[in-house]
Formats: sequence, structure tokens, C-alpha cells
Amino acid sequence: MTLQSTIIHPGEDLQEVFQNPKYKPYGIKNFLQIPQISKLTDEQIFDIEVVARVLPFRTNNYVIDELIDWNNIPKDPLYILNFPQKEMLRKHHYDRMAALLKSNAEEELISQTANQIREKLDPHPAGQLTKNRPDLDGEVLPGVQHKYRETMLFFPTQGQTCHAYCTFCFRWPQFTGIADYKFAMSEIESAIKYLRKHPDITDILFTGGDPLFMKTKILEGYIDALLEADLPNLRSIRIGSKALSYWPYRFLTDNDADTLLALFEKVTSNGIHLALMAHFNHPRELTTQAVELAISRIRHTGAQIRAQSPVLKHINNDPNLWAIMWQRQVELGVVPYYMFIARNTGAQHYFSIPLEEAWKVYRKAYQQVSGLARTVRGPVMSCNPGKVQVLGITEMLNEKVYILRALQHRNPKYVMKPFFAKYDPKATWFNQLIPAFGEEKFFFD
Repeated sequence: MTLQSTIIHPGEDLQEVFQNPKYKPYGIKNFLQIPQISKLTDEQIFDIEVVARVLPFRTNNYVIDELIDWNNIPKDPLYILNFPQKEMLRKHHYDRMAALLKSNAEEELISQTANQIREKLDPHPAGQLTKNRPDLDGEVLPGVQHKYRETMLFFPTQGQTCHAYCTFCFRWPQFTGIADYKFAMSEIESAIKYLRKHPDITDILFTGGDPLFMKTKILEGYIDALLEADLPNLRSIRIGSKALSYWPYRFLTDNDADTLLALFEKVTSNGIHLALMAHFNHPRELTTQAVELAISRIRHTGAQIRAQSPVLKHINNDPNLWAIMWQRQVELGVVPYYMFIARNTGAQHYFSIPLEEAWKVYRKAYQQVSGLARTVRGPVMSCNPGKVQVLGITEMLNEKVYILRALQHRNPKYVMKPFFAKYDPKATWFNQLIPAFGEEKFFFD
């Protein structure tokens, strides 16, 4: 059957298409049970063990069986996207952890060392702990972030894990088990009170982790509370999720898949815009029958799917891949939304490319697609001031400069105002840039 043009509505039997796939997670404790692991050398397996002691590791049978090309190991981008690589740790960090494992050190010492290394990896970039956490009546809301005027982030406790972990993920601290690193709340009443006190907020973003990892009845409890609160300022509910890429059966054959789709329809029928903020990092994630059908079912509920990804060395720093990915998203009814730049946390040194290269990848990909795919904005850094876009590189007043603007900013009056930074061919992040033309600081500092 041709799934691309087929809509199967909630409640229909999907077993003719899928053999009731069961979710099988693999982490550092059981990854040797993966059948394809025999394709790896002993050295590669040890590297996974070393790096995964610092940067969390989790994958599943769909990723392993449907996405990774095991004939192209270790260069396959989906393999790198899921399995820790030696170079993802700095050499001195790798050597330190490797020595402990080789000497059969006590788990307590290994854990302590891992936490010391994590502290060096900037676990909370862009002021997440110091500037983005709001308070309600003098009490900090531990599972809320409010950086931009119109948008509030909510971290439901039960959604602070994922079906599989991306090795580049800037939210890796959420998965370490360290309480001080984690954003999470198990109740939404305080967030609703905060929304009432801040009528400028129009959007709430459920994020994590992955909110769609939790059971529908739990997510429904949060969303029903929002709908029952009848907040006049709430116009949109967003759900940030990698489930379409890593476990599309969440929308197909999971035992509460139909209930999830019914929840989506409930939101849209209440006049609230529902946006699924999907993460597709490589065109291959859009090629399986399961993801095609999952996208179709979600769109049938009235929800919109928007797609975003960072541009990443070893994964997708090729404009042709991006053009293929954006075009395929349009064909499936997904809106290309953002091309980000790898954040300055975790394994950024492994994945990052210079800002100039990122701009060239974006520009060359953009030139290859029609206007329907040119909804995408990039390359963008989600940094301390806001979402800063690299518009280009040029010469002005005898100086080579980056042209920049803030698509979002902590102060809304600075949004979309162009500014300039001195050209630096090695710069990979905003904090490496200095103002152009001899200025002491950027206008918003």
C-alpha cells in the first residue's frame, strides 16, 4: 500500500501494516544485547562505555533496525547521532574516565568523576538556571522557564526522558540523575497561576526530555487543567518531541496511541492551536513507513507539525541533505521551522562548525527549494540574549563583519534589529564574537 497518500484514522487496525512493534530500550547497562553490536570492535564498545559514563546514552529497536545503516559503521550519521563516540569527550576527560574503568574503580568514584567532568561541559548554557527561571509570589518554579515574553516552557516531571538520546542534545543534564541539573514539575497549578499573572504569555511549550514519552493519561491531566482554566491569553500549546523520529509507533500502535490523537483533537476543537515541534536531524528519519503514517495521523487531528534541527558536523553539515530534508517535510505536510547552531554545551566541540560554514550550508540549501520550504529560519544560535540569526557576511567601513539579528530577545524591543560583529573565521558561538567597528559592546548589552 502507498502510505504517503493514505490516512488511517484513530481506531483503525494498524496490524496489517505493522507487526505490533514493542518498544525495546537500550542503555549503557544492556547495549551489549543489541544484535548488531557484533559489528563493532572491542575498542569501539569500550569507547561507548567510557563516554556514556559522562554523556547519557539511550537508544531503541526502531532506531537500530530502521534508521542506522550498520554497513557504514562508524561513519553512519544516525549511528553517530545515537551512539557515543570517543571524540565526544575532550582527550583529558576521556583518558581520566577510561583509566577508572580499566582499573575497575569503585562506582562511587566513577560517578564522582563523571559529575566533575560534567561541570566542565557547561550543563546549563544561555542563563537557563540564572535568568530563565521565574518565581511566583517569591517562590521559584522549578519546572518552568520564561525567557521570551510570549512563551513559557513547562517541564512535566514524567516527561524528562526520551525514547532515545541524541548525542548532541543540549538538554543532556536532564538525563544524568543530578537533581540540581534538572527542570521538572509534577503539577501544573502553579504554572497556571503564573500564566494568569502574565497575560502577555500566549504560548506554553511542553518540553523535556520528551513529553510524549509519558503516558497519554498523564499528559492529558496537564492539558485538561489548561483547557479548564480557560485562560484568555493562551492561544497555542506546543509539544517539543523527538518521538516522530525515534518512535513513531507512539502515534500508531502504542496502547494509548489513539487516545493521544484524541487528546490532540480535543485541543484543536477547543480553539487552541496545537503545534508538535518535531526534531528531524537527517533525511533518513523521514523515509520509513511508520513516520509517514504517524505524520498523517497527527495532521488529521488539526495539529500542525513544525520541524527543527541544529546543523551538525558528522551528521548533516551538507546543504544537499538539508534541501532534501526540507522538501520531504513539505511533501509530508510538515513545516520547516529552524536550522539551529549546536549549543555551547556537552559535546559541542565535536559537532560544531564555524558560523560562516553554517551560514553557507543554510544559504546553499535555501537556494535549492521552493518558497514552500523557505519558512525555515537559520542559522540561529539560542544564546544568552536570545535567538540570534546569522544573516550573512560582508564588508562595511573597510571591515569584514557578520550581519546578525535577534529573532527572539529577552527584551522584545530588540527583536529584528540588525547588528554587526567582527568577522572571526573560527567562531562557532555567540560568546566568541565581539562588536564590529571598534564598539565596546553590542547595543543590547
